[in-house]
Amino acid sequence: MTPGHDRLHPDGRLRLSELLRGYRLAAGLTQAELAARAGIGVRTVRDLERGRSARPQRTTIDLLADALGLTGDARQAVLAAARPARTAGPDLAGDPDAPAASVPAARQLAVTGTTTTGTGTPIALPQPVTLIGRDRDVAEVAALLAADRAVVSLVGLAGVGKSALALTVAYAMAAEHPGGVAGVLVGEGSDAGDVLAAALAVLGVNRPADLACRLADRPALLLVDAVERAPEAVAEALRVLVAAAPTLRVLVTGRRPAGLPGELVRPVAPLDVPPPGVTPTDPAELARWPAAALFVARLAQARPEPPTPAELPALAALVRRLGGLPLAIELMAARGRILDVTELLDRYGDRVLDLATGGRPDWEPVTGAAEPVTLREAVATSYRLLAPEERSALRRLAAFRNRWSVELGEELLTDGGPRQDALPLLDRLRELGLLSVRGTGPFRFRLLDAVRDFATEQAAGEGELAAIRRRHALVITGLVLRTAPELVGADLTGTVRRLDEVTSDIIAALGHAAEHDPLTALRLAAALPRWWRLRGRDVSGRRWLRRLLADPRTADARPLLRAWAMTGAARLAAEHAAELEELPVARAALAIFQAEGEVTGELSARSVLCTLLLAAGAYDEARAQGEAVLDLATRHGRIREMAVAHHHLTWHDLRVGDLAGARRRLATVDRLASECGEQRLRVLVRADLAEVTRLEGRYVDAVAQGRRAAAALAELGDPGHRRRALGTVGLALAESGRADEALAVVAELRPFRVAPAQRGPVGDPAGAGAGRSRRPEDAVCALIEGHLALHRGDREAAAEWFAAAAEGAAGARDRRDAVEALVGLAATTADVAVLERLDRARRLTGVSLVTREEELLYALVAARPRA
Repeated sequence: MTPGHDRLHPDGRLRLSELLRGYRLAAGLTQAELAARAGIGVRTVRDLERGRSARPQRTTIDLLADALGLTGDARQAVLAAARPARTAGPDLAGDPDAPAASVPAARQLAVTGTTTTGTGTPIALPQPVTLIGRDRDVAEVAALLAADRAVVSLVGLAGVGKSALALTVAYAMAAEHPGGVAGVLVGEGSDAGDVLAAALAVLGVNRPADLACRLADRPALLLVDAVERAPEAVAEALRVLVAAAPTLRVLVTGRRPAGLPGELVRPVAPLDVPPPGVTPTDPAELARWPAAALFVARLAQARPEPPTPAELPALAALVRRLGGLPLAIELMAARGRILDVTELLDRYGDRVLDLATGGRPDWEPVTGAAEPVTLREAVATSYRLLAPEERSALRRLAAFRNRWSVELGEELLTDGGPRQDALPLLDRLRELGLLSVRGTGPFRFRLLDAVRDFATEQAAGEGELAAIRRRHALVITGLVLRTAPELVGADLTGTVRRLDEVTSDIIAALGHAAEHDPLTALRLAAALPRWWRLRGRDVSGRRWLRRLLADPRTADARPLLRAWAMTGAARLAAEHAAELEELPVARAALAIFQAEGEVTGELSARSVLCTLLLAAGAYDEARAQGEAVLDLATRHGRIREMAVAHHHLTWHDLRVGDLAGARRRLATVDRLASECGEQRLRVLVRADLAEVTRLEGRYVDAVAQGRRAAAALAELGDPGHRRRALGTVGLALAESGRADEALAVVAELRPFRVAPAQRGPVGDPAGAGAGRSRRPEDAVCALIEGHLALHRGDREAAAEWFAAAAEGAAGARDRRDAVEALVGLAATTADVAVLERLDRARRLTGVSLVTREEELLYALVAARPRA
């Protein structure tokens, strides 16, 4: 552990045990390596670091200082720590005639040993360590002291760095306190007289009445550390001191405030961590997060090599799991001598509460009282400061997996009864450093992972865990049911992000409810398909729905609930080419909606059927469903559903080559979507217009339109339609001969480009090469490659690419891609069999060739030499 991390010490310096260990770790040495360098026994080093040697020989200390390369102040600090003073030290206000107050050894609280700043201010405190990520905290605390706050308390969990922050602030504010800067450490069992005597000693007087004269109207700063050991005694002593010396400022640190009237409590939060979903691949990017920067700095003391790029994702996940708590980060980084970061995450990621200092604390308390050895004990000390009802509330709030809002917290705490104001409780938890409050949105409250894990353990011990998790599942289900209807309309983006905020809670709620309350799980899952689809979770979402629908315990669920779940599963199946599996399910859902007279459900089921039937090749029925949706929506005045129906029917206009009709229909979709505030649908219209423009042969315009649509879809979070828009851009670029730009699109759609030589022979039904995926974008990429090969005159390569595209598009939803690929294959081979295959595909799908396709086909076939 870095010297001075979280406690001041009674002689004004760090103990020899901490100094020695800190300098050894900074030098990157093991105990055995240091002993070998110094020429002494390894047991001697071990005993010194454990504080078992009360007054070591001067020769031993000199040998160790030489081995560590210590000079100047650092060497003097080690030598002084080896010979601790037995009484309080000299007058810190600069008066050499002031007496040194004697304090009993068992209550030795006074900090001794004085240095002087360049401004002449005497400072009797240990040198502060270099802080990482605390610049804002230092500035804010300094500003509070500069604003003439008599008492400022830094409160937080053990190991969060309160004392280190206080030391840094004290040195930063020394010039503003010419009366002196000093500190005391509160011991267990201290009374007000002990604290007062120690404070007076370090301030250089014997009686409170002498303090004002001693300071002579000069501001002075007193640090009081570990206030939680005797809060009432500290409060009483500070009342006397502040009343006696109006220019005295007091900076208190502890796991709880002192409880003084007018005391300003400033919680010390853990360091910022990379948010969930951020997986840095660059060390500079990772260093933006102070918790990660601290881990890297401490890891450098344990091993010479910096984290490798492969370790960075694990490093980000690890500091998130540690909650940004400096103590936990330093304990974990020290293990980097043996394990790499990925191994640390695998080994300790699920048991951070057990992180320990090696069986004995890295620091020793003044009075010999036990200090935290594990993170569990560190959290427990703050937990025990709570009243019973506050502990119960904390155990409940531990059910949340990420950030939550006040309203959600209140809903969870009330357990279905009348809601009560939770702000006093939250303020208390924040005051003790158990609760983190970050950001400005509603979802800004979060328990540290270590606090949440500890509270969950306590809930399990109390037999409450199952009930708490069931309540949590109900609360999250209620939130989703209130939010999901807004996944269409003007606030789509904001709604998706609100659900993103509770992703981990949704997963936890589904997992628990699926086992113990499947009806709640089904209600929750049935509301999520649109969000799952927008976030690319169509496969996992469909699995949840199928599992819950198959659960015998949901067989008696309301028919409408099952119908919505069935429709959701069918909707998600269309995103990963599993449409045929869910076609009967969608038909069954439609029958239920019709029987129940549920118009909204019928419109939704018919819209899903429009998509599924295309994949099944039932084009006429798909068009009939689209027209039925349009008729039903028109009769009921459902503007959004009218727009959706026209959007489905646009494909059928393209299928028959009616590009002008497709344009007119898209204009109608845009108008209707604008009326109902359906921004996503308007973006899809722009993407479709780009495709129409490409089919018209206006490639430059198609590229510009497609890129704008792809960017908007990325912002909305619609990965599937964004890939389709990028495909349009890539095809337009390829057909206009812009090879480099087209290949860049291919690289984005398919990271691993497969060369034609690696593919199977033309017409290979295996799908152009072993192991090749059958994603829709693969067929589009092959089409792009085929057009590029045509432009450079490589007809053989073009034929291979077009053959691969035809095979890849054979099972795709948009059979027009298959027809386009067959046009290219026929044009490059002039093979009669291919022409016959193209003719069969056109008759089967009803796809008509557009003008540019007819021109390409006949021009290249005519130019092909005949055998």
